[in-house]
Amino acid sequence: MPLDLSAATAPVCPTRPHTVTVHEDDRSDPYFWLREKGTPEVTAYLEAENAYTDAVFLKPTETLRETLYNEILARIQETDLSVPYPDNGYLYYTRTEEGKQYSIHCRRKAGLPEQAEQITLDLNVLAENESFLSVGTYTVSDDTNLLAFTTDTTGFREYTLRIKNLQTGELLPDTLPKVDGAVWSADGKYVFYVTEDETKRPYRVFRHTVGEPDAANDVKIYEESDGLYRAFLYRSRDRAFVFIGSASSTSTEYHYLRADDPTVAPILVLPREEEHEYYLDHRDGLFYIRTNKNALNFRLVTAPIQSAGDWTEILAHRPDVMLEDLAVFARHLVIEERENGLPRLVVRDLATTRDHVVTFPEPTYALQGESNREFDTDLFRYRYASLVTPGTVYDYNMVSGERTLLKETPVLGDFDRTKYISEYRFATAEDGTQIPVSLVRRKDTPVDGSAPCLLYGYGSYGIAIPATFQSSLLSLLDRGFVFAIGHIRGGGEVGKPWHNNGKMKHKMNTFTDFIACADYLVAEKYTTHDKLAIRGGSAGGLLMGAVTNLRPDLAKAVVSLVPFVDVLNTMLDESLPLTVGEYIEWGNPHVWDEYEYMKTYCPYTNLEAKAYPPTLLRTSLNDSQVMYWEPAKYIAKLRTLQTNDAPLLLHTNMAAGHGGSSGRYDALKELAMDYAFVLSVLGIEESKP
Repeated sequence: MPLDLSAATAPVCPTRPHTVTVHEDDRSDPYFWLREKGTPEVTAYLEAENAYTDAVFLKPTETLRETLYNEILARIQETDLSVPYPDNGYLYYTRTEEGKQYSIHCRRKAGLPEQAEQITLDLNVLAENESFLSVGTYTVSDDTNLLAFTTDTTGFREYTLRIKNLQTGELLPDTLPKVDGAVWSADGKYVFYVTEDETKRPYRVFRHTVGEPDAANDVKIYEESDGLYRAFLYRSRDRAFVFIGSASSTSTEYHYLRADDPTVAPILVLPREEEHEYYLDHRDGLFYIRTNKNALNFRLVTAPIQSAGDWTEILAHRPDVMLEDLAVFARHLVIEERENGLPRLVVRDLATTRDHVVTFPEPTYALQGESNREFDTDLFRYRYASLVTPGTVYDYNMVSGERTLLKETPVLGDFDRTKYISEYRFATAEDGTQIPVSLVRRKDTPVDGSAPCLLYGYGSYGIAIPATFQSSLLSLLDRGFVFAIGHIRGGGEVGKPWHNNGKMKHKMNTFTDFIACADYLVAEKYTTHDKLAIRGGSAGGLLMGAVTNLRPDLAKAVVSLVPFVDVLNTMLDESLPLTVGEYIEWGNPHVWDEYEYMKTYCPYTNLEAKAYPPTLLRTSLNDSQVMYWEPAKYIAKLRTLQTNDAPLLLHTNMAAGHGGSSGRYDALKELAMDYAFVLSVLGIEESKP
């Protein structure tokens, strides 16, 4: 192992007595003081951890990390252009330029040559003198003259809204802080926007008059008082309505107003009901409603605007098919479904009510709709990729069924997809449930237990992890790796029951499913436990912590990104972002039996004297979703308990948020860091000949 543990001594985090008492249960938390962000003591400790990681890992692997970074970068076409999408007479796109960290947003009038380009927003200019930049909202007024956009310069996902005159290039005086989303009125005189409370929960919707410098005269048109719910905004695809939504993880509610009558009070569509989720769009006087009422995996109904509870079912519930999303067009519906873990598209002709399925040939793949802004069109744009097929954008003619290839993401160098093979397998969980596993490897990589493997997992919030192409993975595959994704319960790969059976008091299924996936890879001789590395981020970092507590022998190396590892203490603190709204994902520890269940898997709580595997944790100081102190506390406690000398490393990005560095080159360097750790621990550095 090229890591040099003799290069430095691991920091010893000072302890300060602190006891958390809940339900007459006393838990010691001597590292609680690490929450004191910005104090000299906390900063010094985080910097000491960075210095230790630098000495024992980053310096010894400097050449390897540079090699990996250069390999990954060499496959990317640095000066590139997205596929322009039509919207209201213009073609919108982003492009990148070699050497520049950020993308450039552009447009040109439809029918004009590329030379007619207008730069609407150059993120490189906005990022000057900033260590971080992220753009949230980007929306153009109906008359195409004004751009409303939001930026965050800290990583804390605290966005400020500005308005740009696209005719003159000037910024209007409007400056609105803590904006979570925004849409235009039809006349462009108003912007509707959502603001956050002190816990970063989006909860109020305002109407802002364009040209006003601040929010002093803005009109509040909606407020969500229930801490379980988060407010949001969008325009219907036909641009007729502004929808104001409010959602918990198990219930939704909507109000609406006409975009061309922006000063009227919003009207309720359907009142919220416990366990009822519904989502809607509009066409020709009808709401199209995707609902799970008496339909766990959702069904599709329509209802007149004036009588939203008067439903006509147009697509029945199917217990084995998840109705994931819906795109409503003037003459067609595009229904995004998922069956047996795999996505598909169904197109319905609204005149004939006939359906046809858009099929895809590979055993496992990723599929998503692109920017389909036009309502009156026969074209649906989607992006397809697989573990061996780079991201590919198509226009699909909903009348003829013809697919037009618009662009395949270029992979520079000697990439040849025929050298790789992807597979879709199933591991058997403890209770007999079949867990999908997506795999990719070179065809000449043997399946005899000799290959190293990287297994990725997430398994929360009903999110389905796509089996998509990552050119960076070629640096592992060409070194003989197998790469695998465990589509474990808690995610959304196999419908709503898949999510329900991996949350709340079923959360342990998420962890044992992942262990089953790892054991399957070993049993089928894709790898061995001594050649297996595992990786996950955020809730996937919780996964990493939980499985290594349960099975410290499961993997040889662990990479855990912005990990949610201090579950109990975080979920007990209602002042933190996300906490209250996630009571119905993880449980409410103020409730005795839910506290007891969470206590059985919380990684920080369940650390004990064991031989833990080599572990790299990466976090960010300004993360607003998983606070930096969770991994900091975790690594400090872990070091006091490990019974071996495995490297336990923490690296904190002192100028970023949940997603790490915002610049594309900096992000690649962080990825190279992860790969270098895996290769170093597994003792693999050279490419295959």
